[in-house]
Amino acid sequence: MTAPIQTTNKDQHSELVELDKQLLWHPYTSMSTPIAHYLVEKAQGMQIQLADGRQLIDGTASWWSVIHGYNHPKISQAMKAQIDNFSHVMFGGLTHKPAIELGQKLIDLSPDGLERVFFSDSGSVSVEVALKMAIQYWHTQGKPNKQKFATPKSGYHGDTFAAMSVCDPVNGMHGLFNQALTPQYFVSPPPTGLESEVDQSYLDEIRTLFSQSSEQIAGFILEPVVQNAGGMRFYNPAYLTEIQAICEEFDVLFILDEIATGFGRTGKMFACNHANVSPDIMCIGKALTGGNCSLAATLTNDKVALGISDNDGVFMHGPTFMGNALACSAANASLELLIEYDLEALIGNVENNLVSALEPCRALSNVADVRCLGAIGVVELKEAVDQKVIQPMLVDEGVWVRPFGKLVYLMPPFVAEKTDLDKLGSAIFNVLSKLNK
Repeated sequence: MTAPIQTTNKDQHSELVELDKQLLWHPYTSMSTPIAHYLVEKAQGMQIQLADGRQLIDGTASWWSVIHGYNHPKISQAMKAQIDNFSHVMFGGLTHKPAIELGQKLIDLSPDGLERVFFSDSGSVSVEVALKMAIQYWHTQGKPNKQKFATPKSGYHGDTFAAMSVCDPVNGMHGLFNQALTPQYFVSPPPTGLESEVDQSYLDEIRTLFSQSSEQIAGFILEPVVQNAGGMRFYNPAYLTEIQAICEEFDVLFILDEIATGFGRTGKMFACNHANVSPDIMCIGKALTGGNCSLAATLTNDKVALGISDNDGVFMHGPTFMGNALACSAANASLELLIEYDLEALIGNVENNLVSALEPCRALSNVADVRCLGAIGVVELKEAVDQKVIQPMLVDEGVWVRPFGKLVYLMPPFVAEKTDLDKLGSAIFNVLSKLNK
């Protein structure tokens, strides 16, 4: 049996990094020209400790999920206690207290009307589940031709095939699969500006599409208030109210993807709370467990859940690790922490500190815009960054920030202090200044 690898000296550190490059395929990377990844030994709060001794302030909360910081004692203890009982049992025919408690918490926190919870393993799968729910619902309502979806351009909903089909078809990262994806209906992205007046012509575009094709459209899916990986685009929450009304008029299910925006990221528990709307179906993930393990869910109302169940009887989906007890225990502890926060005050303070930290970047000639909402801070550049160039520069500044395209953004843990955000802002400013020369 192979002995466990331990990183105790510089030579072992180098060997592990080289072994990683030979064996492991990381997200959105090439195996023929692999880049060196940074070996982590420990993470605590806002800090990531590398094996070479460097400490990095994390500005991304590990892809927006570690909202309470790393290794929070309450979540860690909940997971340790669950391990002593069991980590997982199949959810087919069995159930357990952590899942039941989590279901109740989610219903209590979610917009009124969402009453049923379907657990899955990841955000992409929660979107797959939402799309399947919509199709199966309309099938039971005697409208089997409603198999397609409408969605705004500049959206991102995941890497699996159905999720990819509702991502931006041109500027998204999945264009090379376009011949294999189900063709969907796309409208323009919502006009930007949190306080900009609602553009009636945009709503007319949606209305025109529905008047022509609603017999084929099962649902309209979008990210509320913030289109995230498609460009960090902020738009007026009032569009949600207007779009939902059009969906109801044309018998199209209203589906919200809250995977990135849920659990406080925009200053409300869910981004749709900014407009006080309740969708037919809502997808959640990422921060659900406080970033401690993978778990997602698709929430729906009784109209959809009972519409499917009273007719077909069963919903056709069932992941092996559905309702994983260890993940549910982490999620319960994470949500208990969220409930204890004065969430709007907490995120409002983070937003103020983000504005202060990033505002100096506006003066740089290679910067197109600086914008913040809740615990989201964005520096948009005029030209796309080279990941291989900018990432090491940021690490040398003592921060972990993961830019993409034209965007250098922060989505920090909610425990971020002003000193942390100032350091992140200074690092971004310093790096962009060097790239500006």
